[in-house]
Order: sequence, then structure tokens, then C-alpha cells
Amino acid sequence: MEHILPAYDDPLFSILLIIVIALIIALVTYGWGLYRQQKEEGNLLKFLEKFDSSECGLDTTEMPFEPNMLKPLTLLAKAFENTGEYHKAINIYLYLIKHMDQEQGEIELMERLGNTYFHAGFLERSRTIYLEILRRRPRNIQVLYELGMVYEAMHRYDKAKEIIEPLKVLGEDTQSLERFFDFHGLIASKTVEAEEKVAKIKEIFKKQPSLYRQIVSALLQLDTKSAWEIIDPTRIKEIIDILWFLPNSQLDLDIIASNDTLHTLYYAKGYLQKPLAKSDIFSLDMLAVARKGGFEEGDLLFSYLCKKCKQSFPVSFTRCPNCMALNSVQVEEKIAKSSPKTDYSLL
Repeated sequence: MEHILPAYDDPLFSILLIIVIALIIALVTYGWGLYRQQKEEGNLLKFLEKFDSSECGLDTTEMPFEPNMLKPLTLLAKAFENTGEYHKAINIYLYLIKHMDQEQGEIELMERLGNTYFHAGFLERSRTIYLEILRRRPRNIQVLYELGMVYEAMHRYDKAKEIIEPLKVLGEDTQSLERFFDFHGLIASKTVEAEEKVAKIKEIFKKQPSLYRQIVSALLQLDTKSAWEIIDPTRIKEIIDILWFLPNSQLDLDIIASNDTLHTLYYAKGYLQKPLAKSDIFSLDMLAVARKGGFEEGDLLFSYLCKKCKQSFPVSFTRCPNCMALNSVQVEEKIAKSSPKTDYSLL
């Protein structure tokens, strides 16, 4: 009896074999995907356990979750964050992340959680959250920027600069950010001598004039002469508060005498005795006129506006506390009556 052998060279057999192999590969891939997903979910839960806090004011342990709760709870968490109740916002975000099915939704909520930790001052927790997001989504541009801000707040400028290269690869223009980190890293350095710092600061200023206000302030602490050398008569308004509070001992009278705005500023302040015509800054001119008329109790009060988000703050900033924009401060001054100075003693 002849054995009937399969015709391995039959085209139909080859097609069936390819289909079977494809099905096996598809099943293995699907099974592996399920395994990876379950493992990722397990890892996420273990990761989030590190952030559970008994200090939170909301008890979500027994709260049943429904998909339609996502939007209202997210809005509630944002409301808590806006009012400074960060512990409540954090608790809600942790609860939502643990019950989120979609990975994209998890990433968005984790980013909000990291942002809340950042604004609450929990910098290490914020850093850990952002690093976890980047482990899962390395091309997340916004999170790279946020991680840089965390390192900046921690004064770890060497680590902050590590985000620059990935951002460049992703097509971002990082030139001003890189010089910002260079400048602040230089100022924070305890190993660079003052003379070398001054020289390097001047080089940074040539490449990044937008750091003008910060550079003038830094140089006034390191070398007053170098600071006056870079003060631009056309940019007095940008540093009017710095110049207003400058002690008499740090004035450069030759430069002041050669500029109407500076002369008027220090006449209005009471440092100079001879009045001048005008400065093109309304508040200074009014104070100078008042002082010339015998009223010497005038003063300037300052507030600081973000040119990007238009929020106003009572203290100066290098990065807007609201929108986190760099170099967006606009100094606004108004005339006020000076308060009497009181010397308090502990005795």
C-alpha cells in the first residue's frame, strides 16, 4: 500500500501553513500584550501606593467608581488645587488613576498629579511622578519641561539641563531655556570664584539679553561697577524697582549724571539735590515735582505683572508662579506715601 504524503510543494498547503503561523503569532502577540498590560497595571498600583497619604481630608477607600464620575471628580480636584487645598486634590487624582482603564487617561491624570505635587512643594514626589510618565511615554514634551522646572526649583541645574537634548531631538527651540539654566547654575555654584562668575555672566548676557533684569541684579551683588556698565538707559523701566531700592553706596554718580531718567529717579528718591527736567516715566516725574515743591514723603510701590497670563503678583519672579513662563515679568510702579521707618529691638 502506498503512503499518501502531503504535497509540501502544493501552493494551497503553503497558503494554509502561512495562515496557521500568522494565527499563532497573533495569539502569542495578543497574549503577551495582555500580560504586559496586567503587569503594567500591577506596577502602576505598586507605584501609586508610595503616594497614599492618611493626611488627605477625603476618604475614597470605600467610594465606588463609575466612569461618569471622571469629569466631575477631575473638576473638583482642579477646584481644590486652585484654592490651595492640594491634599484633597492629590487624593482625588490618586483615586481616579487607580480606577482608570485607558492608558492615555492615566498619563493625563498622572501629569496633573505631578503638577499638583509641584505647586504644593512636594518636589521629590513630583519628580518621581514625571520620571514614571517619561518611562512610559518618553516623547512627552510637556512633561520634559515640567521635569526641568522641578529640578530648577530644587536648584539642581545640572539635572535640569539633561532635558535639553531630548527636547532638541523632539524639535523644540531650547536656546533661551539652556542659557537660563546656565545662568542660574553659575549663580548657585559655590566653586566658581566671583571674578570668574562676573566674566561668564557678561558672556551669557551677550547671547541672551532677555536675562537683563536677572543679570543686573546678580552683578549688583557681585561687582557694582560691572552692573552699572551694562545698565541700558533705554531699559530703565525694566529694573526701576532694583534701582529704587539700591543703597546710596552703590550709586555710580557719573553714569547717573549723564542720564535724565536716572538723575530724576535718584532726585525723587532723595539721594540727589539738584532737580532735572523729566524722565519720561510718569511716576518719577510726579515724585520729582512733588519733592521740588517741598513734599518729601513720596515713595514708589511696585507690583509685578506676567506679560503672558496677565496675572499680577506683589513680589518679583523669574518664572511666573501662575503660567510658569520665563522672563515674562513686567514691573509696574505707583506713587504712595512713604511709611515711617521703625527700628525694632529685641531688648
